[in-house]
Amino acid sequence: MELYDLVIIGGGQSALACGYFLRRANLKYIILDDQMQGGGAWQHVWDTLTLFSPAQHSSLPGWMMPKSEHEFPSKKEVLDYLDAYQKRYDLNIQHGIKVQDVQKEGNIFTIFSDQGQYHSKTVISATGTFQKPFVPDVPGKDLFKGQQLHSSQYVNADPFINKKVLIVGAGNSGAQILAEVSKVATTVWAAEKEPEFLPDDVDGRVLFDVASAKYHAMKEGKEFNSAQYNVGNIVMVPAVKEARSRGVLKTRPTFKTMYRDGVIWPDGIHEAFYVVIWCTGFGFATDHLTNLGILKEKGKADCEGTRSKEVTGLWLVGYGSFTGYASATLIGVGRSARQTVSEIIEYLNLQP
Repeated sequence: MELYDLVIIGGGQSALACGYFLRRANLKYIILDDQMQGGGAWQHVWDTLTLFSPAQHSSLPGWMMPKSEHEFPSKKEVLDYLDAYQKRYDLNIQHGIKVQDVQKEGNIFTIFSDQGQYHSKTVISATGTFQKPFVPDVPGKDLFKGQQLHSSQYVNADPFINKKVLIVGAGNSGAQILAEVSKVATTVWAAEKEPEFLPDDVDGRVLFDVASAKYHAMKEGKEFNSAQYNVGNIVMVPAVKEARSRGVLKTRPTFKTMYRDGVIWPDGIHEAFYVVIWCTGFGFATDHLTNLGILKEKGKADCEGTRSKEVTGLWLVGYGSFTGYASATLIGVGRSARQTVSEIIEYLNLQP
């Protein structure tokens, strides 16, 4: 039986960051990625999606992203960077391997995949959120005869030219997709609560600095007021600013019911739509950990930092707030990755 010191599940930005810190760790590791090529979820996001920060503030550890031609790096630029990063550091990634299950017996994990089994002393789950789109269970949703898609399935606005489109969700994806689709279609934006927009000069650089400040304040037991810069608020990227100038950034209170042709608003009015685009967020893509018995709501697991509280030898990296502030960002995951690799080395050194 071939035994690894570490198996990393997932091949996106979080796995790459961990791989960077593994280069000098002298561990036998492998990264298993279900994608056929590098880039993780960025391969599947919509065509015009950009980062929220300039390139120099959107980099993985060790190597800065090349300067963009635009204010914020494009999808292609991010993909090129991630692919080059993997090659630059010669990370041991096997593509096209789908992990289906993780089990543990004694001190050894067995990782079951569609390409066979792997055995390891430790595991990092770094599969992110993109493969777990969340759509609320609205009464009548199954009756609607029009098209429904999640923001993860949205590519561009071309299929919706001259159609009537309902966009649901008050976050960044809702605002950006609305900005694009509203140029070619009649749009309505529905949200449970009124969207909150960040100041025009606040982008991902500031949000990460705020997240870092909050992290250090809490570590020192101090109170931190981040009310002005809530990471859930909408970043005014150029497309959203342009949509504001057209007066389309207006929401309606969300509907409670759907019917064959559309939705029923709280006042009882029926309104027909060609398509509903759900910009309603994601759960966590951790189904492969189900049999370990640690998963909570939406696939979350209890962690101390990134270390599982319930299964020794297991870490979860890059899932957002529950695995570290800003850990789901390119620039933020480096801190989590460094700490995780350090903890794994310490853990392995203590094993008989």
